[in-house]
Amino acid sequence: MKFGVKISENILHLSMEGDLIGEDNGLDIIKAVNDSIDSGVLKAVVDISGLRYINSSGIGVLITILTKFRNKGGEIFLIEPSENVKKLLIITKLNAIFNMAPNSEEAILALNKVD
Repeated sequence: MKFGVKISENILHLSMEGDLIGEDNGLDIIKAVNDSIDSGVLKAVVDISGLRYINSSGIGVLITILTKFRNKGGEIFLIEPSENVKKLLIITKLNAIFNMAPNSEEAILALNKVD
């Protein structure tokens, strides 16, 4: 799996491609999240449109990201999950917990309304 990290306008932009199966990348992603929270960034856009597959460990990574931000009063948006990932989020009822947006622009607009 490949992932990218960028901070713009006090929002963490995290993108993921491939299979999120909780390998070493999961730890690297959590480290990037911790670093951004430590620097005062409390909002995130997580682009998962490039994820083909996600297993229970991968779901754990997403839940950890969500928990870390919300515990600090922040918020995250998932961007455009693939059909397979969307089905998994629905089956696990996580679609009711995560905020989702069709693109980064709409997620950023929504995040800017969150105090």
